[in-house]
Amino acid sequence: MIVAKDLVKEFKIYQHHRGAFGAIRNMFSTKHTIVRAVDQISFQIAAGELVGYLGPNGAGKSTTIKMLTGILVPTSGELTIGGIVPWRERVKHVRRMGVVFGQRTTLWWDLPVIETMELLRHIYKIPERQYRRNMDMFADLLGLSEFLNIPVRSLSLGQRMRADLAAAFLHDPEIVFLDEPTIGLDVLAKERIRQFIVTINSEKKTTVILTTHDLGDVAKLCRRVMMIDRGKVLFDGALAELVSRFGGERRLIVDFAEEYDDLSIAGARIVAKEGRKVTYAFHSNGNGVAPLIENLSRNYKWADISLQDPDVETTIRHIYEQWEGDHSSEYC
Repeated sequence: MIVAKDLVKEFKIYQHHRGAFGAIRNMFSTKHTIVRAVDQISFQIAAGELVGYLGPNGAGKSTTIKMLTGILVPTSGELTIGGIVPWRERVKHVRRMGVVFGQRTTLWWDLPVIETMELLRHIYKIPERQYRRNMDMFADLLGLSEFLNIPVRSLSLGQRMRADLAAAFLHDPEIVFLDEPTIGLDVLAKERIRQFIVTINSEKKTTVILTTHDLGDVAKLCRRVMMIDRGKVLFDGALAELVSRFGGERRLIVDFAEEYDDLSIAGARIVAKEGRKVTYAFHSNGNGVAPLIENLSRNYKWADISLQDPDVETTIRHIYEQWEGDHSSEYC
């Protein structure tokens, strides 16, 4: 579906002279620096995948998405989506994709939702039968019937977001770009939208690229994640692998059968103790938990043992904090 090879996007940043004399100098000579926002990234995304494209502010996410949607032309590299080059066959590409921007609506502000949908039906030349089928599905999954006749400007944020999602998926696009689709929504609204995305992706095999800072979205929606920083892809793989590699410390919770004075074990540290129940923190370092359990079994009697892995939100937040501590980027 999507094949990107050595994509590069550079921007010229002009340095202007100040003052009246500087304004005259700017007319004849200006200096500039080259900033590389995307630095030779390569990846492939198969049809029907739901991929999280993550990274801190200024990492290069937005620049990448603008190239994928055909808004920006890369400085160098190759990119095809469904066999076409997005910026060369823009009209054809736009008809096959949908977009949702959490902070900006694509709907007509003064029109009722139903009239917006009718306009989109004519713009995309959607057959009547397909249109009715999709509208019935969206009414069921997103509860559109509650506000179909209300002007977009009068909708709540949650209602507008649901309408935006319906508009993006109305013409059965092959690929949809979702940028912060649950931003500012309450817990129930977020859950409804997440369920809608999962259902559409599963039933229609729509390829979905998700960019978000809501780690709950990542945990609930994405099996595969790509993480970018300073324009380079630092990780591309299964979400479970990300947690395993970058999740930090794991927890081993042991309920001892007897009281012991010293419960320290090599390779782990005690982080909590309540009666005979002790929680150890440790880094597996590829060895897993087996050596710790063997150590415990040799030296102590225990009634129960459980293992607690780092959750997705904690893992990604930990990675972001490391990035923010290392540098601050200029472009996104």
